[in-house]
Amino acid sequence: MKAKLLWVSKLIGKLVLFLVCFIGLYLGIAYILSSIQIDREADQGREVKIYILSNGVHTDIVVPAINDQFNWTSLVKYQHTLGKDSTAGWLAMGWGDKGFYLQTPTWAELKASVAFKAAFGLSSSAIHATYYKKLNISEQCREIHIGRKQYDRLVNHILASFDRDASGSPKHIETNAVYGNSDAFYEAVGSYSLFTTCNTWANNVLKAAGQKACLWTAFDTGIFSKYE
Repeated sequence: MKAKLLWVSKLIGKLVLFLVCFIGLYLGIAYILSSIQIDREADQGREVKIYILSNGVHTDIVVPAINDQFNWTSLVKYQHTLGKDSTAGWLAMGWGDKGFYLQTPTWAELKASVAFKAAFGLSSSAIHATYYKKLNISEQCREIHIGRKQYDRLVNHILASFDRDASGSPKHIETNAVYGNSDAFYEAVGSYSLFTTCNTWANNVLKAAGQKACLWTAFDTGIFSKYE
């Protein structure tokens, strides 16, 4: 009995040591790669204003709801939100784990099963879209001006993240798990994991648009450090 208990305790000790080493290695690599900056490409104009927006953990890309290049409201419909407020002129979009989005309204309610599936890419993903009437510049909200061609690439990159139905429309997720009167969820392509996080997605959107970005990042701090 004692031998069995000793074996179990050693196994637990090894697992804990492995977990600590893995987390340390992950954080170290994340810090190094997020510190390497991809510079903004040669100036192609600054006609379109966008924003990056963080809630302290997660980064959204904010675009004009409608401009002469693209009308987001034809896909992310005002009618999909509870408020149905068509006067909101800005649309924030973020990609992430569907289970986390819909089953975790607060950190205190995070389930181990949801966290495990999200960490290891075992669940589906979703896009969270939120309409805003106004954004205020702060440490968690940065304004960026990009060229028209760059905006075209940004739009196409985000569009490629939406899962579509047979008619080509984004699949709106009917749910009561919205965060307010101005947001909605949509099915997305890809799987969230430790190596493809919501911030990795936002960072890749900025890369696609030729803007300053990290070589790779899992966290919002890597992105926002490039726009201080």
